[in-house]
Amino acid sequence: MELLQIDPDDRGAVRDLVAIADAARVVDAPWMRPVDEEETRGHLLHGWDLEPRVPFLATAGDEVVGWAEYETSEWDNRHVAWLRFDVHPDHRRRGYGSEVWAALVDRARAEGRTTVGTHGWDQPAATGFAAAHGLGCRSREICRRQLLADLDRSETDRLHAEAAAHATAYELVRLEGPVPEEELEAFAVMVAAINDAPLDELDLEDEVHTPRRIRAYEEAQRLRGVRIRRLYARHRGTGELAGQTIVGVDSRRPHLSEQHDTSVVRAHRGHRLGLLLKLEMLSWLREVEPQLHQIDTFNAESNDHMVAVNEALGYRPLGRMLFFQKAL
Repeated sequence: MELLQIDPDDRGAVRDLVAIADAARVVDAPWMRPVDEEETRGHLLHGWDLEPRVPFLATAGDEVVGWAEYETSEWDNRHVAWLRFDVHPDHRRRGYGSEVWAALVDRARAEGRTTVGTHGWDQPAATGFAAAHGLGCRSREICRRQLLADLDRSETDRLHAEAAAHATAYELVRLEGPVPEEELEAFAVMVAAINDAPLDELDLEDEVHTPRRIRAYEEAQRLRGVRIRRLYARHRGTGELAGQTIVGVDSRRPHLSEQHDTSVVRAHRGHRLGLLLKLEMLSWLREVEPQLHQIDTFNAESNDHMVAVNEALGYRPLGRMLFFQKAL
């Protein structure tokens, strides 16, 4: 087997990667949407915030049998490398996954990374592979989906009224497009509230959020064809930014979207802002994205507060993602 780094501008290689990823998804997570070639290419070129992962194809003879990604960051957690891969279902149980893993671990070790991690759906194949390679399960996340057509409008209106009554000291602001330059520093402080989300036993430091990283996130999403809808709360008395929620709408498949960050600054908790922000976002999306059909989200299974909010809004669990790590 050979592991070959690919160029995201090589359309044929990207097409091969998508075919493998889609075949694996059909078997491992059939509830997930099909893999899209342009979406994948945008992901490979721009990453989440202009830190693209390094993509590979795994070949055996003339056949492409798998794909892989090598992910590191210069923003924070420089000791960690995340190694992601799939083997085509027709080529599994032949040792290809172990060969890919070994090659990526060698790269991480050569770069001085001291922790490696991967993730997979909660299935015997993933847990068995992790155990065989000395990886411990450090966190569990649940993928949930909200179908907007199934929303009980009377119930969401009731929840909105109750939450708003607890948050009269705050105004909600809709923002489409980049954060205004004069607000960037304040937004960086607010965005850092996501570091309070539970990490379980993962070997991770707090994420570092700066004005430059906010701009990188905005630019990467724009280049990937994702429309950002950001709703944030501002304290009326002090002007402090208290929390936000962001939904990214796929411009090529505008009936699909993903929940990005939802967080509330610690000093402003206890006012049902998380629930209110997500309810207000639903109202906004009905106005400006009437074609939108579903929102997907991932939350740590241990994040009791956000799980409760999502369940109140009718999100349905689809599958559990396991995150594994080990020290090198």
